[in-house]
Amino acid sequence: MNYKKIEHDKYNLHVINTDKFKTITVKVNFKRKIVKEEITMRNLLINTLLEGTMNYPSKRLLEIKTEELYDLGYRGVNYSSGKYTILSFEMSYINPKYTEENMSDESFKFLAEIIYNPLVNNGELNENNYFVAKNIVSDYLSTLKEDTINYSQMRMFEEMNEDIISYRNCGYIEDLDTIDKKKLYNYYLDVINNDIVDIFIIGDIKEDTIEELVNKYMKFTNNKKNNDSHFYTHSVVTDEVKFVKEKIKKEQSTLVLGFKLENTNDFENRYVSSVYNYILGGSTESNLFKTVREDNSLCYYITSTGIPILSVGTIKSGINASDYDEVISLIHMELENMKKGNFDEEKIEHAKTTYISGLSELEDNPDSIISFYTGIEYLKSDTIEDRKKNIMKVTKEDVVALANKIHLNMIYLLEGSEEHEN
Repeated sequence: MNYKKIEHDKYNLHVINTDKFKTITVKVNFKRKIVKEEITMRNLLINTLLEGTMNYPSKRLLEIKTEELYDLGYRGVNYSSGKYTILSFEMSYINPKYTEENMSDESFKFLAEIIYNPLVNNGELNENNYFVAKNIVSDYLSTLKEDTINYSQMRMFEEMNEDIISYRNCGYIEDLDTIDKKKLYNYYLDVINNDIVDIFIIGDIKEDTIEELVNKYMKFTNNKKNNDSHFYTHSVVTDEVKFVKEKIKKEQSTLVLGFKLENTNDFENRYVSSVYNYILGGSTESNLFKTVREDNSLCYYITSTGIPILSVGTIKSGINASDYDEVISLIHMELENMKKGNFDEEKIEHAKTTYISGLSELEDNPDSIISFYTGIEYLKSDTIEDRKKNIMKVTKEDVVALANKIHLNMIYLLEGSEEHEN
């Protein structure tokens, strides 16, 4: 597998050449700094663009075309990466050596159609496609609370009231009605003309062929090469803890604790954090799982996760509301144990083994490999070999040092009602 970054004035091209797969996967990313008021707009935009184009005005016609292209797969998504938001268009098609010689050309033409030729009427995005997309976004936002785990984490971060961390990546239902078809089209033009662009391609395909196809079909305009750090750091970290409780008509309560990381270095963010969270709550062997679930039967599940790109961490647990005080007490006990180094050193080795095993699985599918190289481009991540070497350098002293830089900031309880518990 060979990786090459080809820099152009208006975009970066990332080519991962391998004959491991029978498909060629292409991902085109449009990236800019997150603005809260634009989040809903970007989610609505990506859904509208996927509903139809000038040459294929409906979803059905798009699907018929993909069948002609030997079941080409395509999708679009809007997601956040630290301080940035990314609109991503992806397609995967069978290598032309197994189909027809011109399939790469036809496939790139199809992807460019979705990105650059939206269905527009009189300076507005098509009414029908707009309303279909609006209903998709509205339905999703209206049912957020049904996924209690993700909803609770989202609400916990909201209550932190700190810029990017508190933003809802899915958007806001109250913003939907402020976005009309014309406003959405003008924003589309802004994205196409001003976002930073990266193109990732993986498969058995020649570099000069890829560049020729990109330059033929992708209509990049302005120079867009800015690539500031995606990592967010806190201006102030205190030991003051905020508690918020919200009720829900369900049997199980969801508890989420939010933590801020203070003055962590690159090695701690990329490697020590993984080991710390594995030991604390990252597996069925973890301290929290053993103490809270196995020994005391006080939760349905419990897990801890680090999000170093935002300098935060979480502990999530499904509990009965009546057990709240005892669960919190045990969590505090295990947090203190991590700070004091009261954990088996053997667990550090288990964490390293699990980490390295996960790296091996990265090479099993094209999407994972693209995500890996996206991390190298956007987050300055290390290569797989360097990751394997660096994770082995983590010591118990490193884990303890990190544990003392982690401060509890927020406790959020989505409380199930007593009648449902009974």
